[in-house]
Amino acid sequence: MPLRAKLLPQQQPQSRMMSSSSYAHFTPCPNDDPEDVLFQSLYGLRTIELNRPNKLNALNGSMIRKIAPRLLEWSKSDMANVIVIKGAGRKGFCAGGDVQQLVEWNRDPTIDGPAKSAAYFAQEYKLNHLIATYNKPYIAFMDGFTMGGGVGLSIHAPFRIATENTVFSMPETTIGFFPDVGASFFLPRMAGEVGTWLALTSGQLKGVNAFYAGVATHYLHSSSLNALESRLAELRFKDYDQMSRRLEVVNDTIEEFVTGLPWEEPMAVAGEVRRAIDRCFGFDTVDEIMHALREEEKNEVTGEWATKTLNTLHLRSPTSVHVTLKQMRIGKTWSIAEAFKREHSIATKFMSYPDFNEGVTAKLVEKPRRVPMWQPASLERFTEKKDWKELVGSFFLVDDKGPKFKLLSEETYDKYPFKNFGVPTEEEVEQKVAEGKVKSRAEVLEHFVRERRQKQGVEVVVSEILLRKTKEGKKGLTWVYGEEAPGQQE
Repeated sequence: MPLRAKLLPQQQPQSRMMSSSSYAHFTPCPNDDPEDVLFQSLYGLRTIELNRPNKLNALNGSMIRKIAPRLLEWSKSDMANVIVIKGAGRKGFCAGGDVQQLVEWNRDPTIDGPAKSAAYFAQEYKLNHLIATYNKPYIAFMDGFTMGGGVGLSIHAPFRIATENTVFSMPETTIGFFPDVGASFFLPRMAGEVGTWLALTSGQLKGVNAFYAGVATHYLHSSSLNALESRLAELRFKDYDQMSRRLEVVNDTIEEFVTGLPWEEPMAVAGEVRRAIDRCFGFDTVDEIMHALREEEKNEVTGEWATKTLNTLHLRSPTSVHVTLKQMRIGKTWSIAEAFKREHSIATKFMSYPDFNEGVTAKLVEKPRRVPMWQPASLERFTEKKDWKELVGSFFLVDDKGPKFKLLSEETYDKYPFKNFGVPTEEEVEQKVAEGKVKSRAEVLEHFVRERRQKQGVEVVVSEILLRKTKEGKKGLTWVYGEEAPGQQE
């Protein structure tokens, strides 16, 4: 039987207990639902099951106050080898944070709503940072909607499994917010301008495309997940096994359950569309991006994509779009710890800005849904404001006089410390070409297929990168940095 989520610290062995200060960060509330998270122990496996299927497992404070203490307990346990997090039901891993609750607080005149919402974000980001710096193999089953808060529970893990049901998105600009839960760290580090495009448009990656884009490290059919979970429970590690060795064992175990890729689903972010994303979203101002998209409309191949993208951006909160673009540009310089600290400051400011309450109400609360009334009303009106730059900059000002947001630990890094268990990144392929030791695309492809031990998806992804970013000629293989025509012989 699954363990109910209620924490009973007095029943835990003294050597396994958290410090009282750690518990203080996640003190349960009287109205917390004892069954919104279920915990299962099977041999060396510890499973976290988000259990709000009617809400697509949307993450709330009650769930956070249970998950974080358990992870802290398991981090100290010699019996806990592997952690799996998954969602109940067939539709969602976790479709975001419970933003409707935040709006209720923000509009309640009897309490300091924005402060209470800021406290929620503090707990959520502490949990996200704990996952990002966790000391045991952690696996996220991204089976179903994986959005917003659900991304924070999964994207920082060394293993992220997509299925045919996966729908990945950071939809914050749709509701007058900004991509948080560590998006400042992971989105700017995606290849080219894919992260910027996803952030500004709230774009989606479905099914196998979450795997192709590097959001997921593995692609499995959902029918394989239960068997994989049972197999993970059987894993045993030597006491002296380093984290790298344990991760390798887990990776090999996951690979036992791959059943092939859905070849009828092409790579969505590839070829001409991918080139257009890099062309249009590489600028530092929204005006420049919009101008580039209007120019892209003239392109016979990508014109339709550009028009659709322009229409999408005009539906988003203008303030959110401008703040998010600045976030993407400076976030790439932040460490993982700094990203969460800075995001907490930004989130706190959004709680007092009208677009968030309006966006959530229009898109999620009222029935039927309606078009939000943003302030300012449009991207064009936003840039007409004389103080628009100051408005955007105000979201990034750090209040040195107020109380500082502290994470559970000061552990940090500038890039993910674990090996990339997914398909090769564009950066990895570029580095291989730059070595000058390979003379053809075929040699590069052979190298990565061999290095990744025939991992599914490697041939598809590396071939696309090579066709788009390299030229073969008499002098060998060269990397394309501008708008040079790829795929031609010199």
